[in-house]
Amino acid sequence: MKRVLRHELRVLASLGLWVTRRRDGVGAGARAFPYARAQAVMMYAFVFVCVVESCGMWVLLRGLPVLHGIVLVLDVYTVLMVLGLHAAAVTRPHVVTEDALRVRRGAHVDLRIPFERIARVRRENRYMHTPTDGELDLDVGAQTTVTLELAEPVRHFTFFGRPKDVRVVRLYAEDTDALDRALTDALTRARTAPSPVPDPPA
Repeated sequence: MKRVLRHELRVLASLGLWVTRRRDGVGAGARAFPYARAQAVMMYAFVFVCVVESCGMWVLLRGLPVLHGIVLVLDVYTVLMVLGLHAAAVTRPHVVTEDALRVRRGAHVDLRIPFERIARVRRENRYMHTPTDGELDLDVGAQTTVTLELAEPVRHFTFFGRPKDVRVVRLYAEDTDALDRALTDALTRARTAPSPVPDPPA
């Protein structure tokens, strides 16, 4: 229940970030790579359906004031949550920092992958994703465009807190070329960084 509550609070907080045009976790020097546009039409359509359903229930239950009030509150909360889910995807993009890639999906996946753990990056359009041990698929609209193969596993926690060691990560980005270039450049820098100069002998 605590995890569900924290998730809902993050979703609602995302509405505030969305309205103020701010993004979570994109600090100075970091590059953000959005992924939410591919789901926007579906999410707005879902909001429209919820609003139509709410109007219908408002008409049907207007003679039952107590039930009418309860259903109205639930309907408004549902619309806010759907908008919040989309806002979470908009305001929590993938992020490339100086030393890691932070892959995300809305308010419920936020995984930091240090560059030294990434063995290979490849562009790969996939539309079918079968849940497999050791793999994490962050698809949007059932599509992923980038695949990361890891030299060492990273620990991911599922929505309900179950730990999962991940060796392959697939994700979707709106600008796949830019993300591929950013990761390639970052990995090159990380692998060719000069070794620290040893201290002189005493």
